[in-house]
Amino acid sequence: MTDLILFWHRRDLRIADNMGLAAARKRSPKVVGVFCLDPGILEQDDVAPARVVYMMGSLKALQERYAAAGSQLLILQGSPVQQIPQLAKVLEATAVFLNRDVEPYARDRDRAVAEALREAGIEVQAFWDQLLHAPKQVMTNAGDPYTVFTPFWRNWKSQEKAEPAAPLAEATGLTDSEQSQAEKAGTIALPTAKDLGFVWENELILSPGEQAAQERLEAFCEQAIQEYGEQRNFPAIPGTSQLSAALKFGAIGIRTVWAAAEEVYQRSRSDETRQNVQTWQQELCWREFYQHAMFFFPELAAGAYREPFKDFPWQNDETLFQAWCEGKTGYPIVDAAMRQMNTIGWMHNRCRMIVASFLTKDLIIDWQWGEKYFMQKLMDGDLSANNGGWQWSASSGMDPKPLRIFNPASQAQKFDPDGEYIREWLPELRSLDTELLVTGKIPPDECDRCNYPQPIVDHKQQQRQFKEIYQQQKVGKG
Repeated sequence: MTDLILFWHRRDLRIADNMGLAAARKRSPKVVGVFCLDPGILEQDDVAPARVVYMMGSLKALQERYAAAGSQLLILQGSPVQQIPQLAKVLEATAVFLNRDVEPYARDRDRAVAEALREAGIEVQAFWDQLLHAPKQVMTNAGDPYTVFTPFWRNWKSQEKAEPAAPLAEATGLTDSEQSQAEKAGTIALPTAKDLGFVWENELILSPGEQAAQERLEAFCEQAIQEYGEQRNFPAIPGTSQLSAALKFGAIGIRTVWAAAEEVYQRSRSDETRQNVQTWQQELCWREFYQHAMFFFPELAAGAYREPFKDFPWQNDETLFQAWCEGKTGYPIVDAAMRQMNTIGWMHNRCRMIVASFLTKDLIIDWQWGEKYFMQKLMDGDLSANNGGWQWSASSGMDPKPLRIFNPASQAQKFDPDGEYIREWLPELRSLDTELLVTGKIPPDECDRCNYPQPIVDHKQQQRQFKEIYQQQKVGKG
């Protein structure tokens, strides 16, 4: 009798280049996927409807991929600590395979599930899949985790990268009798996001599933990656890969992504193109840096890394925060970015830095308010990347340069010089001169005519105030 192995999917919604799934298939042809809709995640107050829609679409695509490979993906709903061991016991599975995660909740959950499975005599095998290098593979000479990006990047890029894992193929699924047993153990038909209470009517910037992610990667490598270094900072230009949601949910494997970038690098005929490719590879490294940081310093999920920010006296004005959330600050580049996120569930990375700096340094509002709001809106919302980006912008995180303050006007002039991005997301301002749009110096009568708010704070004044508070904090902590 062939051993049955359950593969528990979480952030790896694909059958190709999946380390744990490939290992399971190597052990036995009878590999069945399972995904558990976890109320411990879905009932939190920071879940974006766009993210759930993308996830459910990716699960539907994954079910189709499993069927094509000869097996199936089962769906459970409830606490994985109860649901996964219960299903494994009923089906008399030999083992449960899974890929590891870096997030505190996931690690606690996985420990509890593994313990319950082992108590039932079921083997558990865990693999690193979502990273090119597992946390303990990239350490300082002293054997410590890195807390500064540049030396991490030097070490990380020097290490050999694994090849993509073989896709699931020629697998077998459950018999009719086992399928009936699985249903009794709690498997359900895949619900929609609406069934789960999440409504998102707008289109997603990336279609769900493995095939869509692969096609997006190929299109990006065909052209945009070759000009990435120059174009990635201009939000009006489609110069980024927009693969962040696919990477967050693992609709594409990181080794596949790296291999595609390396192929472009190797066939490049100019140093300039190679530099552009490496700039994108460096962004992939930033993703891993933040995940390693979350693994080694799980307290990052709960607060600031740097001492001066652990009890920083944020002003936390609710009215100003609401204006920021709605894109009504009177600073066009900030408002355009916030309206982009509110409308499509995604924001250009340059703009993420601009709005985060504005919230923390201009409005003097706790970065954790912004971090949570992003998670409530972003289809690619990821704890490690979002937390890392916010702490970088707030100057509270792992960063040797403690104070970065973005001037919204100079950012707009540099990265949206023709006002294209601002006009796209602030239609009420489309008729204004470009200079007014990018400097933000819109006369009050024009603001009234366009029904657009005047600036809610003075940038220079707020910048001075933030620096004063910060200096006092530093002295106090000294």
